[in-house]
Amino acid sequence: MTVKPKHELSSDEEDIPLNSQKKRRRANATPANGNDIKIVKKEEDGYDSDEALSKVSRASKVSKVPKKNKSQKKKKEVPQKIVKEETANEEDESRDASIDAEDFKWWENQNKDDSIKWTTLRHNGVIFPPDYQPLPSHIKLYYEGTPVALPPQAEEVAGFFAALLESEHAKNPVFQKNFFEDFLQVLKESGGAKNSIEIKEFEKCDFRKIYDYFELQKEQKKQLSPQEKKQLKLEKEEFEEPYKFCFLDGRKEQVGNFRIEPPGLFRGRGAHPKTGRLKRRVYPEDVVLNLDKEAPIPEAPDGHKWGEIRHDNTVQWLAMWRENISNSFKYVRFAANSSLKGISDYKKFEKARQLKEHIVTIRADYRKNLKSKVMLERQIAVATYLIDVFALRAGGEKSEDEADTVGCCSLRYEHVTLKPPNTVIFDFLGKDSIRFYQEVEVDKQVFKNLTIFKKPPKKPGHQLFDRLDPSILNKHLQNYMPGLTAKVFRTYNASKTMQDQLDLIPNEGTVAEKMLKYNAANRTVAILCNHQRTVTKGHAAAVQKATEKIEELEWQKIRYKRAILELDKSELKKDPKFFEEIEDLTKEEEASIHKRVIEREREKYNKKFARENEKRKFDKEELLPESQLKEWLERVDELEEQYKKELETGEIQLKATLQNVEKLRAQIDKLDQRIETSTIQLKDREDNSQVALGTSKINYIDPRLSVVFCKKYNVPIEKVFTKSLRDKFKWAIESADENWRF
Repeated sequence: MTVKPKHELSSDEEDIPLNSQKKRRRANATPANGNDIKIVKKEEDGYDSDEALSKVSRASKVSKVPKKNKSQKKKKEVPQKIVKEETANEEDESRDASIDAEDFKWWENQNKDDSIKWTTLRHNGVIFPPDYQPLPSHIKLYYEGTPVALPPQAEEVAGFFAALLESEHAKNPVFQKNFFEDFLQVLKESGGAKNSIEIKEFEKCDFRKIYDYFELQKEQKKQLSPQEKKQLKLEKEEFEEPYKFCFLDGRKEQVGNFRIEPPGLFRGRGAHPKTGRLKRRVYPEDVVLNLDKEAPIPEAPDGHKWGEIRHDNTVQWLAMWRENISNSFKYVRFAANSSLKGISDYKKFEKARQLKEHIVTIRADYRKNLKSKVMLERQIAVATYLIDVFALRAGGEKSEDEADTVGCCSLRYEHVTLKPPNTVIFDFLGKDSIRFYQEVEVDKQVFKNLTIFKKPPKKPGHQLFDRLDPSILNKHLQNYMPGLTAKVFRTYNASKTMQDQLDLIPNEGTVAEKMLKYNAANRTVAILCNHQRTVTKGHAAAVQKATEKIEELEWQKIRYKRAILELDKSELKKDPKFFEEIEDLTKEEEASIHKRVIEREREKYNKKFARENEKRKFDKEELLPESQLKEWLERVDELEEQYKKELETGEIQLKATLQNVEKLRAQIDKLDQRIETSTIQLKDREDNSQVALGTSKINYIDPRLSVVFCKKYNVPIEKVFTKSLRDKFKWAIESADENWRF
């Protein structure tokens, strides 16, 4: 949900959020009394993430004390003592809680009553984006060649568009129209241009100066040394630390999206009618916090107050606000690795597993109802068939200001083409405006029913299932099983398909070969669920780099085989097949490989020299002399001469440690393994270039199936799940053994 700001700022506090900037200023300011000095000093002495929550909460209590009048000064000492007593207790609880959270295995003790989500919930609120920093006075929007003095509110919105000037979004007429309407509205709200220039036409606006300024800022930020970047990152992480965690029933749990989304221009997916609209800034007054009744209320930024404080333990969110684009609510929730999210995932997959017990009956019923005399029953039967067999989403009605995406129940006449005797062509935009195009063969009775559903007077624009919507369909499905919806079919079929595919994998080969088969199984599921993606911009370059790497490994292997023959020509008679490839490379191909290797070596040393001096400069140490770089590059020159001589004479020059046939054969074996692994990875990359494996692996395939694969085939779990996914699916990793089945 978090979106990065659309342009860079030059201030030292550019990445520090509004709340944190103000807290930093308060910490640096002269305290109002001696009690505050103790609290501030304690916070500055050392930073312990386990104590962050209670400290910030206590600080927020104490910071309100100075607002009382002078006659109340003596009374301040009493609450101060109470705060100190709470400090010790809360710090002890914090340390204990962090340990408990690690050992809390909720999956071993499931509570069937999930209407109450928590008993106690404490957190530090949310981080707001930084205040807008006005552009330098000489950077302006130009209208008909004249600079416009915009008020800050309108200048910020103009900057959002300027930052995207070279993107495809800014070239989209709908994006331009929506942006310009909202820009003019903000300009009107803020009193118009200061120099009275009236802006009427988008085409006469020139955003180039602002765009160039943002690009310069980006470039300057890139020029920071790695140490400076690291320092900024550490400062940013320190400010964010108290917001990253909350205490749920006494356990320290991670928070997901603790940042309020910054203002900007809405982009949307596909042909969204609201693309380019202004996402307005969210203020504390717009935000509702959810905590337990006894929890300390986080302090709102200076001059602001929270919109509302709730104590609703039947929900799983910590904060919420309403966004202006679709007038819907945004939520701050627990992180993916939290216990509540884990319980939710577990129940989702267990619900899909329960469908196994009813699927035979459901399929028998919908096949029988394909010939029902009641039209609604026929439509329910056909829809259930399509959802079950082709993993279509249920779909629903869309309003006019939403992208025209559809699912099964909202299919229209034009989305389905029928080719006798029983071929159906589906062509529509599904979720996230991903095109669903499939030409499939269906049951003959399903084809016949679809023909009936398309009969005149129906025409393009008319609903195919005119008596059905998702609520009717889901109500029908719940007659078979409590909680059964059309969505459960996708999870069931994805996991069942993965189980069937994994059963076909033989327990043989290298880890890379097993992973290739695992990804092929995952890809089958992704195709079933229509999880597509466009080929990334860097795909071609990545493929070329991988191909060149394999070529270089092959070349190195050939060098070593030639070296073996130079050491002992009798090896050729012993194993002629082993040396068949030594003439595979032409001199031109070898020269090209030499050039690449040498260029990469030179680049490596130049970067090493620059990196080392940046570090020394940051640490105020003496810089490496230019002679050091010269010495390194001279070694590369010697290597270049060596390769050139090898190409001319055919004689291989190797270091003394490799002047041995056995050692060379050992090196060749290692190269063979690397070539095999790299070739498999390259094939995998190309096979997956247009399929999004992650969506199905994370959301639709029961993670216990991936765990079973790793345990049964002796594949490290790190090959399947990243660190964040291992945290998210800890319950699956620890609860499933190699014999578990979906």
